[in-house]
This record gives sequence, structure tokens and C-alpha cells, in this order.
Amino acid sequence: MSNNPSYFSQTLINWYNRNKRNLPWRATTNPYHIWLSEVILQQTRVNQGLPYYLKFTEAYPTVQTLAAAPDDEVLRLWQGLGYYSRARNMHHTAKQIVQEYGGNFPGSYSELLKLKGVGNYTAAAIAAFAFKEQVAVLDGNVFRVLSRVFGISDDIAVPSSRKVFQLQADQLVPADEPDTYNQAIMEFGAIQCTPIMPDCLFCPFQQTCSAFTHGLVQELPVKSKAKAARPRYFHYLVFEWQGQYYMRKRLEGDIWQGLYDFYLHESPDKTLETEAILNELNAAGIPVQPDQLLIPKKEFKHILSHQKITAKFHLIKLSNRLKDIVEQETRLGLYSSEKIDELPKPVLISNYLKDAKILVHL
Repeated sequence: MSNNPSYFSQTLINWYNRNKRNLPWRATTNPYHIWLSEVILQQTRVNQGLPYYLKFTEAYPTVQTLAAAPDDEVLRLWQGLGYYSRARNMHHTAKQIVQEYGGNFPGSYSELLKLKGVGNYTAAAIAAFAFKEQVAVLDGNVFRVLSRVFGISDDIAVPSSRKVFQLQADQLVPADEPDTYNQAIMEFGAIQCTPIMPDCLFCPFQQTCSAFTHGLVQELPVKSKAKAARPRYFHYLVFEWQGQYYMRKRLEGDIWQGLYDFYLHESPDKTLETEAILNELNAAGIPVQPDQLLIPKKEFKHILSHQKITAKFHLIKLSNRLKDIVEQETRLGLYSSEKIDELPKPVLISNYLKDAKILVHL
């Protein structure tokens, strides 16, 4: 079969026409909508990403409306998807398309690569789906299908392996249906040739699949393990004054850049004694008394790609005098519950706000 790419591609397309899911970005050749869907679906499952796609296309129906949107508004709409650099890059790229390309997406794979935040995968997806360019899309699903069907044992976690897979993938894209074929192989990996329990019994490639015939379905693709996530312990100091709360906007270069959280103390272990908190505040010029500090019992967990965060939120009720000192000594801003509701926040912060019944819309 490796010498007959047309058999492979046509078999996939036939399977796709019988089994494909009805997803809105498949019913359009609009490069803006296709691009939005691809950015949202990177590192996000379809069932989680679909509501965000619908929210974004409703709020920003064109690349011009997205480019003109305030940063906070875009991040707020993105809240809950994680990997916030995707949203920031997406917003920047929208502005770039409006300013440098007159609001029109570049029409080729090579030109699309010049856009900020648009890598090989996204450029290939837009080029194939919107402009029917004969380019191969390579995502996790495609790596898995190619590895199993063609018996490719190169480690997909190693960057140099991409060339091996790209060479194989490029041979398979039909000139007349690059869009349908690329959708087909990604869909095949998503619902038929799945990571844990692929449906080999009803697979159209069962007789010719290298992994199936050699008993290597669970071994392929080869992927070396990522580094273990390191633990981090956050102690948030939640300054409250008359039902309003002090928060800060995280700065450039931060993984949560542009999002809002509270005054943060990070400690080397899970427990932080009251005395240590009071000492830090006094050193910062904020003389909080022990009876003004509420020690939390509840922990909040948050897992990032290489970090496991355990957070506690220590509520501090401020007097008028302490309010003035906090404003003088920190870069925190005072926000009502209604305003906090509108601010873009990490999921960790939102979870606390919901639990503490601070958010207006629960």
C-alpha cells in the first residue's frame, strides 16, 4: 500500500464521507473561520472547543472585528481554554492581517507562515481547507495514523522526526481533493484510530496496517515521555474592602500575561504559617494584624503542561487606613464583583471566585 498513495487517500475519503462529524468549520472555505477553529482546537478537544468557536464567530464575525477588539475582551472570551499565548498571538495576527494584508488572509502556505503564531500545521490547514492547496496537515492524529498504518517507529516527540512523517504525508495528498483528504485523515485519527482503544475490527486498513499485522498497535506511535510536572505552592492574599477586591493585571512575559489575579506569595511548600504572611506584609509596609487574616482550609489544584499548582487563598479584610496603604505600596487595583466578572482570569482564580461566591454570574 505504501507504493499506492491513491488507494490510501481514496479509502480514507470514502471512510470520511460515511463517518464524519458535522462541525461548523467544515462547512466553510472562509479562511478566517478556519483559522479560528484551528487556533482554538490546538491542545483542545472538539467538544470543549466548539462552544468557544461559536462564541468567537458570534462576537467577532470578521477578522476586522477581532482586530479591533480590546485585549481584555478577547482574553475574557478565551477564559477556560488555557494556553493564553494562543489568544494573544491570535489577536496580534488579526491586527497584522488587517494592517499588512488589507484584511485578506494570504492565499498560500508559504505566505501564511509569515503570520505571527501561524506554524506549519495551521498554515497547512488554512491553505488546504480554504484555498485547496496540495499540502499535508500534520497534527497528533495524523502522526498516529501514519505511524501505525505505515509502521513508522520514529519518536514523534523528537523534532527531527517531523521530516520523516512529512515526507510520507506529502506523498498521500491528492491534487484534486487536498481539503477533503486532510479533514479525513485527522477525523480518522480522532474517532477511528484513537490513542488508547482504536477500532481495529472495523478499520478499512486492517489487512494492510503495519501496526495491526505486527501486533504493535499499542506501541505506535513512539513518543518519549515529557518531563514530570514540578509542584508549585501559591498563597494568594485576597485584600477585601467593603465588598470589593484588590487584583492585579499580570505583566508581559508571564504565562498568564494580561490576566488578573491577587497579590501572590509563592512558598517552597504547601503550608504557610500565619506569622510568615504577616511578616511579609509588614516588610512590604502593610501592617496587617492577626485578627484581620482569615486562614483558608481549602486548597485549589491547577495543572499546567509542566507545573502542578496547589493554591490557597487568604482573605484579608482591610480597614480604611490599610486600604490607603495597600494602594500606596502595591500596584493592585480595586474592583467590584461586577467588574471582576468581566475581567479575564486564570481558571484557578475563577474557581476560587465561584467557590467564595464572589462572582456575580455563577
